[in-house]
Amino acid sequence: MTNRGWGGGASEGLPPQPRCVRHPDRPTALACNRCGRPACPDCLREAAVGYQCVDCVAAGQRDIRPVRGVAGNTVTQARPVPVVTYTLMGLNVLAFLATLVQSRSIMNNQVDSSIFANWALNPALVAGGEWFRLIGSGFLHFGILHLAVNMYALYILGRDTEIVMGRSRYISIYLVSLVGGSASVMAFQPVFASVTSLSWTAGASGAIFGIMGAQAVLLLRLRRSPVPIISVIAINVIISISLPGISFWGHAGGLVAGAAAAAAFLYVPQWLGAGQDRLKAVRIGWIAFGAVTVVTIGIIVMRVVQLREQGLFLTSS
Repeated sequence: MTNRGWGGGASEGLPPQPRCVRHPDRPTALACNRCGRPACPDCLREAAVGYQCVDCVAAGQRDIRPVRGVAGNTVTQARPVPVVTYTLMGLNVLAFLATLVQSRSIMNNQVDSSIFANWALNPALVAGGEWFRLIGSGFLHFGILHLAVNMYALYILGRDTEIVMGRSRYISIYLVSLVGGSASVMAFQPVFASVTSLSWTAGASGAIFGIMGAQAVLLLRLRRSPVPIISVIAINVIISISLPGISFWGHAGGLVAGAAAAAAFLYVPQWLGAGQDRLKAVRIGWIAFGAVTVVTIGIIVMRVVQLREQGLFLTSS
């Protein structure tokens, strides 16, 4: 006769010793407080009252509604690892190391680097069909100090933003901020730095400014004071204007795009009456984010058309 957990073998005498329902070979005097079935110590978990078997614990966890973040993302009890932030930092470092190997210079890694020559942003080259520069330029840096400052800022700002917003929304905001910085450079930065040389833009600063803008919007949504992050933004804007060789337009474009993308996720669903309907709020948020992305790309396309009409388009080949 098959043992179902409520009896031992014929040789065990009377009354029969209960057996663990998951391990029939283990006699036990313990039982689950929820279902009452006998269970061995390995199959019991401490509960608010007594102990429950692993099956009841799993069933209870399925009945618990997941905790949602302010952006609609699922929040876990354990602090998640900011994988996206660390991955972005790794990609930036890898790109720098590649240019370092080519140039053999840690401070002037843009010299004699084919990666830098093919990825750095210039409006005329994008108008000539080299669209990859819009994104590739966001992973290049002029020297080790430029890289170190940007990666430190990404490490400080990116981790918390990723955890609160969720990975998918965070990487979306980062990328649209990067493209927003490129769009601003396309629209406002001159093609030529001087009579004989082109203007070049590179760095993750536009995307990082976008994360700053997203944090400011996020703090407002959480009803927290945004003064600290706004102060950081103001200081960096002043530095961008005051010091030569820094792309103010790249920073400004990233800031605006990042703030707009965060507002799309955090504010637009409520403005359009999503209320407590999470699925509707998520859907509206992504649609609004898509609108921000379309406007950003539209600015680039219009500028490319304008440059081509003016004959200001080049190719690196």
